Amino acid sequence: MVGTRIAIDLGTTKVIAFVEHKGIVLSEPSAIAFDSETNEPVAVGRKAYEMLGKTPDSIYVVKPLANGTVSSFSACEQMLTTFINKICQNKIFKPNVIVCMPSSVTNLEKRTILDVVTASGAASACLIEEPLAAAVGAGLSTVEPNGKLVIDIGGGTTDIAVITMGNIAISSSVKGAGNALTEAIIRHMKKDRDIIIGFRTAEMLKTTLGCAIDREAELALVAKGKSNLDGMPISFEVTSGEIKDAIMEQLYALCEEIHSILEGTPPELVGDISESGITLTGGGALLYGIDKFFEEEIGIKTVVADDPVNCVIKGTGAALGKMEILLNNGYHFISREDILGTVRN
Repeated sequence: MVGTRIAIDLGTTKVIAFVEHKGIVLSEPSAIAFDSETNEPVAVGRKAYEMLGKTPDSIYVVKPLANGTVSSFSACEQMLTTFINKICQNKIFKPNVIVCMPSSVTNLEKRTILDVVTASGAASACLIEEPLAAAVGAGLSTVEPNGKLVIDIGGGTTDIAVITMGNIAISSSVKGAGNALTEAIIRHMKKDRDIIIGFRTAEMLKTTLGCAIDREAELALVAKGKSNLDGMPISFEVTSGEIKDAIMEQLYALCEEIHSILEGTPPELVGDISESGITLTGGGALLYGIDKFFEEEIGIKTVVADDPVNCVIKGTGAALGKMEILLNNGYHFISREDILGTVRN
């Protein structure tokens, strides 16, 4: 297979790219800014994200992925084209790309992801499930006939999957993920404090103060927003306990989904999981005390993987060197011609 081999974690909040023999070469927010008059891109990735909530009427920012799937094809294509060109520079051959996806995407959503990746400059593209990639990236042995439960808490979706013998036995993909926690904080501030805050401020409060269990020493900081009563600027103090209260409903909903997955899992695999425990990956795994919270609520030992943010991309990157195994297990590379139904000259 000619061309650079690239693995891409096409996330709702971040795009991470891994190049064979080089490792992680790109990690940028999933965002692109456009000129309102010409609709031409003016910033991509981190620069576009920094504009979020601060742009004049002449510029608008798009987050082209939502809940793990493509929400704006053209914006996603332009964003990915920029990233792929940045990675490949002036190389003659187009790259071959493996992209991870939530475990429960529909066939139409799969086709859309393949479509946008090949339209962005890939010679061919292959899809792999996020929880399977996360398990490999976390260092779990996935080929043995033993059940492992992996929970990948991303920005748009949380993937819960039981993995055995290199395949997913049962899985679920839910929207209760990092962005849902951030939005819960925004709602809490408006409803309980009559304060309106933006997404970036809520994200900062989540990452700085957020917790799933009470901290040994409560944290506090001063944030800025505007009053919902008169629209005037306001500074206010927020505590870690308040942020915990704001996100608990979302965390309990995740617990219910985990219980549901375990109820539908064969007893032999559940027995394996009770011994091996639960592994948490994804950016949401960095929430303070989330492993202890799940352990108390589910009753199974829970651990956070090393470098949880990059587990998915590391696992997807590992697949680059195992192309034959991928092909033998039903993973296929699709070209632009295959998708469009055209014939190569």
